[in-house]
Amino acid sequence: MPDYAWVGLDTAGRERRGAVRAETSEAARAQLNARRLYVVRIEEAAESVPAPPLLSRDLFQRKRLSARQLALFTRQLATLIQVAPLEEALRTLSRQSERDDVRAILGHVHAGVVEGRRLSEAMAREPKSFPPLYRAMVSAGEGSGMLPAILERLAAWLERQAAVRGKVLSTLAYPVILAIVAAFVVLALMIFVVPRVVEQFQDIGQRLPLLTRIVIGISHFLAHWWWALLIAAAVLVLLAGRALKEEGPRLKFDAALLKLPLIGRLIRDLHAARMARTLSTMVAARLPLLEGLRLTTGTVHNRVLRNASAEIAETVRTGGSLSGALRKTGVFPPLLVYLAASGEASGRLDLMLERAADYLEREFDSFTSSALSLLEPAIIIVMGGVVAVIVLSILLPILQLDTLAGGL
Repeated sequence: MPDYAWVGLDTAGRERRGAVRAETSEAARAQLNARRLYVVRIEEAAESVPAPPLLSRDLFQRKRLSARQLALFTRQLATLIQVAPLEEALRTLSRQSERDDVRAILGHVHAGVVEGRRLSEAMAREPKSFPPLYRAMVSAGEGSGMLPAILERLAAWLERQAAVRGKVLSTLAYPVILAIVAAFVVLALMIFVVPRVVEQFQDIGQRLPLLTRIVIGISHFLAHWWWALLIAAAVLVLLAGRALKEEGPRLKFDAALLKLPLIGRLIRDLHAARMARTLSTMVAARLPLLEGLRLTTGTVHNRVLRNASAEIAETVRTGGSLSGALRKTGVFPPLLVYLAASGEASGRLDLMLERAADYLEREFDSFTSSALSLLEPAIIIVMGGVVAVIVLSILLPILQLDTLAGGL
């Protein structure tokens, strides 16, 4: 379906320009007349995308909305379209943004709506900011006349995802910083402190204890070959990154992750909660379940869970039930399977999936807090043990000298 560029006048006599998508120029003219616009000129638009300059401010700006910005935009749009036309709401949101990149993205969507496109079609102009799942739900809201309600659910869904993501990051922040500081302290001791202390034992004429010799050897290696370690680490990361781009190694790596005692459960529960929340929102938006499964599958990063989601979509496509498909994969929590079956039996699948997501997210929060509360003292204990070994390796020769002096 071609696009037609047009120039016209509105009811106030002001010049308006834009583009409209239609089968023929007559159909495009009819659309514009229905919007109470007097068409002065209309012609088929040529598809051309101007190349950006090599040195442009846009190269250093974000080309997409962040998760937090998308959630905020959705909440504000859901509120504004209840009291104002869609075009006016989009214009207000694009103008009020303080960031030039966000203003440009929203302005691009607003221009699409002004040209006569549906909101979901206008958002497709910015696919990095508005993913397919998001646009599909907006399209369902437009088709059913429930766009404000759908945007409210979308905003709640995005805010909940942002809350879970923030919970994970805030919980991981302290252990990660503690581990980095501990590593730097140990490296500083091994590279700068131990060699200075060892100089005092070089002329004693006695064989040093085994622990002291091991620590001295490690210290000497770190002090003189640290650059080789950095190169080896960089090469390993590069090789691992290239290997994980291949489907076979990536599938084995993701399967190994799921088998880890703590991390595997966290990944499974988080994926199950996200899938339940997404499907609940899409079912409530009157979207086909199969379409929701297909769009959700593309957002899963773990290859094992992605294959399981694809199997569920295929089972549902051939006439199977969602609960049966979940049970068949064997990677989803039994509670999710049971609540999905209850929802299918009672005709309240969206409500049961939402309750399953709430429960799994609470379990995820509780399990994460408990696991990471144990990780912090574990890091401190390991760090204390390493420092104690270093100190003991220094004290043993001193004690040996005292023993020899006492025997003289």
